[in-house]
Order: sequence, then C-alpha cells, then structure tokens
Amino acid sequence: MTTAPHGPLMILVAGPYRSGTGDDPAKLHAHVTAMNETALALFRAGHLPVTGEALALPLLETAGSTGPGDGLYDEIFHPVAERLLARCDAVLRIGGPSEGADRMVAQARSQGARVFTDLGEIPAATTS
Repeated sequence: MTTAPHGPLMILVAGPYRSGTGDDPAKLHAHVTAMNETALALFRAGHLPVTGEALALPLLETAGSTGPGDGLYDEIFHPVAERLLARCDAVLRIGGPSEGADRMVAQARSQGARVFTDLGEIPAATTS
C-alpha cells in the first residue's frame, strides 16, 4: 500500500466465489479465504473492509439454502453485495475471472466509487 495520507475508506473486496469451483466446498472456501486475507490487510492499513460473502452466506444458511445456485442463492447472494457496495467508498477487485466481481466493479464505476485492482494502489488510512 502506498503511504499517501488518506482517511479510512469502506472498501468492498470483490473476487471470485463460485467461478472455477464447480461448487466444490473446499474451492468455495479457498475463495472466501482469499477475500478475507485481503480484507485483513485493508483493515491493518486503517480501512473498513467488507465482503458480500460475510453478509450473504449467514443469511443463506438461515434462509435454508441448499447450496450455490438454488433459488435462495439467487434471491440473496448478489443483491446483498450490490446493496453493500452502494454504501462503499471503493471496491478492490481481486482474483481471477468472476462475472459477479466484474458486476461489482461496473456498479462501483457507475456510482462514482473508486476501483482498485491491487492492494498497492490503496493509500494507507490516516487517523486523527
């Protein structure tokens, strides 16, 4: 991360969740872990990182989803991230191909939010 002073940003970490996994639980977990590790780095740099998965996955479990791609998944998963991003200052796009993550980037641009593609682009936050 650069050292230019900047206040804390609320940053959505957007990366692949289902893409390339065949819905294999271990691969899905690896994608969530990658997003969480990135979020931890952002937190340690003084920002407020968020992931749609952190909010959507517990809701899906509570709603009784049987797995990725069922009706409840379609109802909840991407809409949670879209609503969350509407409140964010920026999005950080990580990982490989992902239609959903690319949608988050497009939404961020359309709402005038900043889009980052590398942790090194994001200035460390300053606190007063």
